[in-house]
Amino acid sequence: MRVVIVGGTSGIGLAAAARLAAGGAEVVVTGRSEERLRAALKQLGDQARGEVVDARDTAAMRALFEGLGTVDHLVVTVTGRGGAGPLSSLTGEGLTEAWRNKLVPHLLTAQAALGVLNPEGSITFVTAASAGAALPGIATLAAVNGAIEAAVPGLAVELAPIRVNAVSPGVIDTDWWSEIGDEARAAFMEGAAESLPVRRVGRPEDVAATIEYVVRNAYTTGIVLTVDGGGRLKA
Repeated sequence: MRVVIVGGTSGIGLAAAARLAAGGAEVVVTGRSEERLRAALKQLGDQARGEVVDARDTAAMRALFEGLGTVDHLVVTVTGRGGAGPLSSLTGEGLTEAWRNKLVPHLLTAQAALGVLNPEGSITFVTAASAGAALPGIATLAAVNGAIEAAVPGLAVELAPIRVNAVSPGVIDTDWWSEIGDEARAAFMEGAAESLPVRRVGRPEDVAATIEYVVRNAYTTGIVLTVDGGGRLKA
């Protein structure tokens, strides 16, 4: 089983690569950073190989898949910075960049893979629980992630028998939060943990387990699975 994980050199993507490789899959990971790619491959071992490629570059993604040959499963974990903030400070440039950094590479990466994707295989998008959250300052994040999730049922029908699913994480402690600084990050994570029914924030491995489920379960398609520690249950 060959699995391509786009954005698989860190965080959730790397955890998914490690879990699938440990289960015997041949894993191909991609990312924009040569340094991160080398570190990821060192961690993953002989079951993995990788390519440096920017998922926002559609031509490069098409070339990648053309060179790979048959792929059984595609997992797209690409995310982007920015997008948070109140409506009053939203700019057209910021909104466009948020869509360009996530929605566009998710859908066009799936398109690029179609020519080599096993008909009995799958596409898994990694979105975010902001898609269904009612919190101030996340309208753009909700719109971007919600758009990907809204596409899942239709794509599952359009691309059948290829399966199409999404995994929607809540607060996961990854480097995505690094730009707010260590002190603010620690305080946020502590507060989030206290507010969740499971009393902790998520780890990349929590999401990786769900990604593996939708990849391996051949009778699951057209769904969005939320992995949020019960965050959706809060009043």
